[in-house]
Amino acid sequence: MSAYGPLARWYDELTRDVDYAALADYYEGVFSARGVSPALLLDLCCGTGTLSCIFAARGYELIAADASAEMLAIARSKAAALPEDAPQPLFILQGAEELDLYGTVDACVSSLDSLSYIAPEKLPEVFRRLRLFLRPGAVLAFDMRTPEFLESMDGSLSVDETEGVFCIWRGSFDGERRELRYGMDIFSSSGGAWRRSFEEHTEYAHGRETVCRLLAENGFVRVDVREDGPLSGGGRVYFTAERGE
Repeated sequence: MSAYGPLARWYDELTRDVDYAALADYYEGVFSARGVSPALLLDLCCGTGTLSCIFAARGYELIAADASAEMLAIARSKAAALPEDAPQPLFILQGAEELDLYGTVDACVSSLDSLSYIAPEKLPEVFRRLRLFLRPGAVLAFDMRTPEFLESMDGSLSVDETEGVFCIWRGSFDGERRELRYGMDIFSSSGGAWRRSFEEHTEYAHGRETVCRLLAENGFVRVDVREDGPLSGGGRVYFTAERGE
């Protein structure tokens, strides 16, 4: 069962506490610290495009990729409301492991544990493709959920409610497969009636050492790992690396 289908319509409402401007500031700080001034930026697993549109409003040329057509439809509608002088992002329907660009980019970001959704057998291919489409010296910055956090979600039950939607999350961690599956019941109001939808999401417990090794094996250098990113406190670890020569 694919994720981010029925959820797409309500994603922004249910993540309204995410400070995307602070996330953009963080990435710009990473670029500055690495001595990179990207003209063309890749937003990998861009979702509903909030971060992409913030970067576009700041003058960046952008390619924004996501595997969900429903999420991209919302992203395109947001981009249509950008100021006339802002570059329009190029949105493409591609999963991270299927990335296929027309050329190279100067930097890539991937946010909100998007790469935690990549199965272990597919993660090397993601980094291989990123190396192919990042120019030498380009910066790659992304975050993942820590294995400890995913394990702690086993047996969890949470409820999120906002105007027009009621969401129940149930988490189950498989210790053998090292993955967290969480089912999501989405009750949405329409025309005085309530409609129930269901999605199942899977996040994988990628260890820091494994991620760093895979980055190195695929030609990335100067790998940095930290936990004090803009959305710290939620079991996230932040990776920064550069594409080697």
